[in-house]
Amino acid sequence: MKYPNITPAAFIDRPNRFVANVSVGGAIETVHVKNTGRCRELLVPGAQVYLTAPGTAGRKTRYDLVAVRKNNGLLINIDSQAPNKAALEWLQRQPFRKVVPEYRYGASRIDFYMEREDARYLMEVKGCTLERDGIGYFPDAPTERGVKHLHELIRALRDGYHSLLAFVIQMDGVHEVRPNVQTHPAFGEAMEAAKRAGVEILFLPCHVEANGLTVVPGGDHAFL
Repeated sequence: MKYPNITPAAFIDRPNRFVANVSVGGAIETVHVKNTGRCRELLVPGAQVYLTAPGTAGRKTRYDLVAVRKNNGLLINIDSQAPNKAALEWLQRQPFRKVVPEYRYGASRIDFYMEREDARYLMEVKGCTLERDGIGYFPDAPTERGVKHLHELIRALRDGYHSLLAFVIQMDGVHEVRPNVQTHPAFGEAMEAAKRAGVEILFLPCHVEANGLTVVPGGDHAFL
């Protein structure tokens, strides 16, 4: 997935989880942060960030903050909407006869429903932006919604679906995601229960540029 325009900036601070102050060409600009997670190790004063201007009428902010360069040089896409867009592009390259986004199942809306031959699939997508020593971790903030989705995927197995949890890794060079049990132990417990029940865990490594995010061919996700 690609952004139609991109502007470099320098991060100043983040007054709340929705907005940040950045320096664009020497001028201070308040921008929308497209990620409500903590991103504490990324959004630090002076960090190089990248903005896109959607051009939507009536917006309070001109720009969205979509990517940041970590202090180790790693460029990380932090747009929480990008993983589903990248996953959809990847799914459309797979041999499914049907791919349906935002599929209603039980009390949840699962990211994707797919069909192939006589098999039915449900896939929930999680974006990974937290990296430590070359390993990805999820979540970077507690996510009761994520725990709920894992329980829904377990229930879907009993209903005859193939259940998949896909981590879209929003950075280059990382091929594994582990549960961040320090931040949310319950998610780690739910992920272990899901694996024991038969939920397939997929890692979707990506190539990141300031203006886009793409799932790379091959790798650990080549299960189809």
